[in-house]
Amino acid sequence: MKAAFENVEPIKGKDAFVAYAFTVPFFEFKWHYHPEYELTLITKGYGKRIVGDSHENFFPGDLVLIGPELPHTWSNENIGGKESAAVVIQFSSEFVKRFATLYECRPILNLLDNSVRGSFFAKPDADTIEAIVTLPEKTGLARITSFLEILENLCKNTSSELSSSVYSGSRSSENASRINKVCRYVYENASEEISLEKAASLVSLSKSAFCKFFVRNMKTSFSDYVNEIRIANACLLLSDTDKTVREIASDSGFESLTYFNRVFLKKKGTTPVKFRMFA
Repeated sequence: MKAAFENVEPIKGKDAFVAYAFTVPFFEFKWHYHPEYELTLITKGYGKRIVGDSHENFFPGDLVLIGPELPHTWSNENIGGKESAAVVIQFSSEFVKRFATLYECRPILNLLDNSVRGSFFAKPDADTIEAIVTLPEKTGLARITSFLEILENLCKNTSSELSSSVYSGSRSSENASRINKVCRYVYENASEEISLEKAASLVSLSKSAFCKFFVRNMKTSFSDYVNEIRIANACLLLSDTDKTVREIASDSGFESLTYFNRVFLKKKGTTPVKFRMFA
């Protein structure tokens, strides 16, 4: 998938790094990348997180460290009028170089090196979460020392790699708007019938040309991508509702319960019933 370049410099100004909190009706799909590191904490909302070739659900408390030039996005819908919110910290490699020679900072440098494919912190400690949430309100030297303490604390938290070692994203703004149109169409209509013809028309391509275009940029077929999004939605319903598996299959866009179970097993390595037991 072609990712759009995001210029953080105008936001950063003269500050050493960017730290801000924001609340929106929903997280709009925006597949992008930038040369800065990014630490993102989701404080409200449920949806889909895509980092490189990793497609996973996110929940409140979702904490991810994104390395430079790694395409990413968080996306969801406004369901029941519930808002989504996050805290974002962005900082450059130049900022890191200022303390890179200090022996005490070696663990932090290792942390950043490991974020090249995205690092997910499944169970961050409460102190780290609190420090991230309050960082945007701090100023001066307290702001910088607090940020360094956050990075130091993350070194002590267990993380897992998100994007695979074989991922090599295509970073060009040329097709970013086209890909975003298609992905947004899938997100907004995943529970309904998804038309290949409609998707192709959004980017002014024939169906055959669109299929090649999609595979070339997304490294997967259009139908498989649609199933990926629908299964992610199904996981949320399995976790958050008491609906039957049959109802969830239908609400997620699957006309056949048998096909839903087969796709779910392929994507998640377990059945919907067993997934719900451990969700």
